[in-house]
Amino acid sequence: MRFSLVPREERFFDMFDESAKVVLKGARQFHDLLEDYTDVETKTRAIKAVELEGDHQTHRIIEALNRSFVTPIDREDIHALTSGLDDILDYTEAIAIRLQLFKIKEITPEMKQFGELILKASEQIAEAVHNLRRLDHLWSFCKEIKRLENLGDDISRKAISRLFEDGMDPIELIKLKEIYGRLESTMDRCEDIANIIETIVVKNG
Repeated sequence: MRFSLVPREERFFDMFDESAKVVLKGARQFHDLLEDYTDVETKTRAIKAVELEGDHQTHRIIEALNRSFVTPIDREDIHALTSGLDDILDYTEAIAIRLQLFKIKEITPEMKQFGELILKASEQIAEAVHNLRRLDHLWSFCKEIKRLENLGDDISRKAISRLFEDGMDPIELIKLKEIYGRLESTMDRCEDIANIIETIVVKNG
């Protein structure tokens, strides 16, 4: 195994960029699943394939990190950003799988709203990561991601409140409550990325 003795900034930032693009690709497919809830099995397989692509990118970055003595940003921040991006893909895949397992027949308006938020947050993440090497305009991207996450909290509260108001079958209520919880957690992971990027800016700006 060959070790790198000098910073290879372009390598790390290019790999971050690729990972963020995969996250955006996954968010688009997840959004499509929620907007057009047909051919669910095929769409879920496509989401799984993107998650595997994300895993591959994660392994590439971790391997590069293990071979490098000097890194363009702190090692813990590289690891946190890489893991955080992968988490978003893991969460959307898990939700898609549960929609199938739980035999969810119809997507609720709140689920569609979450799909839109996750897509918008992923777009902001992709832009922020693309600009990471220059530390340019990153605060505005992070602020928007946090705004979207707050909207997700509001949607989740209203959605869960409505479940209890509608006199729904208890089993169906439990299923939907778990889906909403995981959707909210996906937005939390997006906010985590914003926090990691802010940390990188403070350390390196």
